[in-house]
Parts: sequence; C-alpha cells; structure tokens
Amino acid sequence: MNKRQIAIVGGGPAGLMAAELLSLSGHSVTIYDSMPTVGRKFLLAGKSGLNITHAEDYAQFVQRFGSASNRLRPALDAFTPNDVRAWAMALGTETFVGSSGRVFPRVMKASPLLRSWLGRLEAQGVQILTRHRFTGFNDGGYTFETPEGMKMVQCDAALLALGGASWPRLGSDGSWLAQLRAKGVKVADLRPANCGFDVDWSGNFRERFAGAPVKSVTATSEAGTFPGEFVVTQTGIEGSLVYAHAAGLRDRLEKEGKATLLLDLMPGRTAERLARDLGRQGAKASASNRLRKGAGLEGVKAALVRTQADAADIADAGRLARIIKALPLPVVRPRPIAEAISSAGGVSWDSVDDRYMLKALPGVFVAGEMLDWEAPTGGYLLTACFSTGRAAAHGMETWLRG
Repeated sequence: MNKRQIAIVGGGPAGLMAAELLSLSGHSVTIYDSMPTVGRKFLLAGKSGLNITHAEDYAQFVQRFGSASNRLRPALDAFTPNDVRAWAMALGTETFVGSSGRVFPRVMKASPLLRSWLGRLEAQGVQILTRHRFTGFNDGGYTFETPEGMKMVQCDAALLALGGASWPRLGSDGSWLAQLRAKGVKVADLRPANCGFDVDWSGNFRERFAGAPVKSVTATSEAGTFPGEFVVTQTGIEGSLVYAHAAGLRDRLEKEGKATLLLDLMPGRTAERLARDLGRQGAKASASNRLRKGAGLEGVKAALVRTQADAADIADAGRLARIIKALPLPVVRPRPIAEAISSAGGVSWDSVDDRYMLKALPGVFVAGEMLDWEAPTGGYLLTACFSTGRAAAHGMETWLRG
C-alpha cells in the first residue's frame, strides 16, 4: 500500500480510533487538536468511572440510537461492545459488567487506558499536534490557528472528528457548523442531549430541596417507563433518570412548547393499596403525617406531592394515591447545551456516503458526535464514537485505493 499523508482533526475517541487503524496500515497520520492535550472529554467522562460500553443483548443495543440506528448498524457490527472490551484488554485495561449492564474498567478510571492508547499510537508513528485549532478550508487544504500563527495543511485525505457542542471548555464547541455549511454540507443545528431541565420551582421548594436526590422512583414519557433516580437542582432536575427521557422531553418542548414527566413515587405499591393505606389515617392527620404514615413519603418526595396536590386531594385517599403514582412534573426548557453530556444534531446522513465521506467534499470524512445521532448514557455514546471512527478509517482506505 502506498503511504499517504492523513490529517485527523480532533483528538477525541473517534479521531484516536481512526488514527490507530490508519497508522497500522502504514499511512503517515497526524492528529490536530485545539486543546493542550488530547482526550480531555474522554478523561472527564472517566472521572467517576469510565462507562465504556454496555453488555445488554446486542439486538437491543443497536436500537438505542434512535432514527440513526439503521445507518450506524454496519459500523457497530464491525466493532461491537464485545470488541470494545477486547480492545481495552489488549491495552491492559480489564473491564467488568456492573449491575445495570454498564461496562467499566476495573480501575474505574480513564487515564490508564488513555496513556496506553497514546503509547500505542506513538509506537505506530502517529504525530499529535496540540493547540492547533481548525479554522476552515483554503485552496484544497486545511487551516489551523496555532501559537506560531496560521498554518496551512495539505494532505491526501482528512477526517473531521470535532465533536458536538457539549462541554465546550474541553474543545468541542460546534464552531465547525458554519464552516461545513459554507461548503454545501447539510448540517442540523446542535441541540442538548442527555441533559437536565428547568422546572418552575417555588422559592421555598428550591431553598429547601435543591441538591436533594429523589431515589427509587419510575418516570414515564414518550421514551417509555424507566426506574431510577434524579436530583433536584436550583433550576430544575438532572440525573440519569432525567437523561433517559431527555430526547423525548426536548422534542415535545420544541414541538408543543410544553412537556411533562410523570413520576411514580412509590413503584412498589399499587394505587389501590396506597389508597387503602392512606385511608386508614385519621381525618385530623396533617398532610405530612398522612403522607409519611400512609405512603412512607417524606422529605423531597412529600414536597413533590405537595406541589401538585391541594387540600382536597390530600383529604381524598383515592385522589392522593393517583397523584403519588402518576405525579405530573412539567418541565420548562432543557438546560443549555454547554451543560449537556452530549449533543444531538450535526452532519446529516444525507450528506455522507457509506464510507463516511462528505459528498460535497471528496477526501473529507467525518466521525463521532459530529454526525446526526444521539444515544442515552450507558456506554452507547463512546461505543458509537469508537465504531464510527473505525468505519471512517476503513472508508478512507477504500477511497484512497480507488
């Protein structure tokens, strides 16, 4: 194979994975990243335990990517969750499956894996140039802002792996949207995904319960019904259970201007049993005693009930039970994309061929979160970034041979 000059713009999981394959094939690969070091978002994701993939049944796994599931399927088939685990093991990182099916490194950190990965890339001849901020296209090349001034890069092919717009302080700020649109590439606006939501709390509720966890509940939206927990914040709600419903709530807000999350605060009891237990409380019992003794609710859960139940509801055991089992929690808006775990939107699949090359820009490939897909937390995001990085690398090799 002829040795080609390859530029990879973006040193996140997708870009690093593409660099691994392309350098292994003998190409001269250079990674350009705007930050002082690569893999910053990868490292931050691993601060509390790197959730690298998920061990659920693969047929279910590949459906977690919404409307993009079918388009992503070939890339995922070529680098499955089991392949992710084997790849990590080859880099000296043993993984295990947690109780929820999520897969983590035994050391519960991202840094050892990243160090080994960068060591492998260095051994394969990959050059990494940091503090190189991509600024656009010029005369068939690529321009970068560097500490030494503007730089023009010419290459045989390039991969853009610039991420979405979440956590912009780590390098992915979405500035590439305008650059690609100017070149005729169809790009959907970036939107927050796996994000928290604002709720119109009263001042008293916010003051008393901001920071309080709401545990052992189920929540229902267009996305389905899931068990879990979330946290009350100064502005609204956040946490894993909220993220599971984020796409549906966001889309409903955009379409109708309002959206509601239904909470079951006592998933272990039926409404009928709750009504009986609540009905046993004396007529003179206070609202707090009625909820605590009849339903086992106190603290933030009892306060949530009080946000939706008036005095007549509290006095009627049947009505109170129904509110506890299906408490409507209206959300006002998603939190800003800069706070989101990931982003939706990006390069339209119509603008990309089966090799992950931009139809409007031959020789320019894209991978990772730049593409228009989204997925819940749980290892799906990283696996798709790995997989699309590899798929784009294979696509680039096919194009170069052609």
